[in-house]
Amino acid sequence: MANSLSDLPETVTPTPDETVLAQECSRRLARFVGTRSIKPLRFRIQSEGAPEETVSLPASAFRLLNDILTQMAQGNAVTLIPVHAELTTQQAADLLNVSRPFLVEQLEKGEIPYRKVGSHRRVLFRDLMDYKRTMDRNRLKVLDELSAQAQELGLGY
Repeated sequence: MANSLSDLPETVTPTPDETVLAQECSRRLARFVGTRSIKPLRFRIQSEGAPEETVSLPASAFRLLNDILTQMAQGNAVTLIPVHAELTTQQAADLLNVSRPFLVEQLEKGEIPYRKVGSHRRVLFRDLMDYKRTMDRNRLKVLDELSAQAQELGLGY
């Protein structure tokens, strides 16, 4: 079980050739994602010079694979983080793109659950993403309200 980001697989940044290949793969696999099948999907895999092999992949893993390919197709770096991974305050702040002092303030206010390991705070990735989703939802709600006010006032937005 990974306890921190340093225990996790490295981030993969696609090369330009990998970006093009990911675009094609993502496009071709997308039609299978929409079926929402719960049955495993079978793949035929063949490395150059090796015999072909068939493997079964859980439908949920297939959807994740397509999400990864979609991100790579956009040139984005990708890594997988288990929801139970514990992050340092700096790692958590980096993921939220906020300062470490701001994150610590949110922890101390009780906005994000954490635990202490000695004198160090640790945040579960799952809790961090719950906080981010809540903040994103609140931000969109306020933007909708501002947009409605601007329309009522005839500000041209």
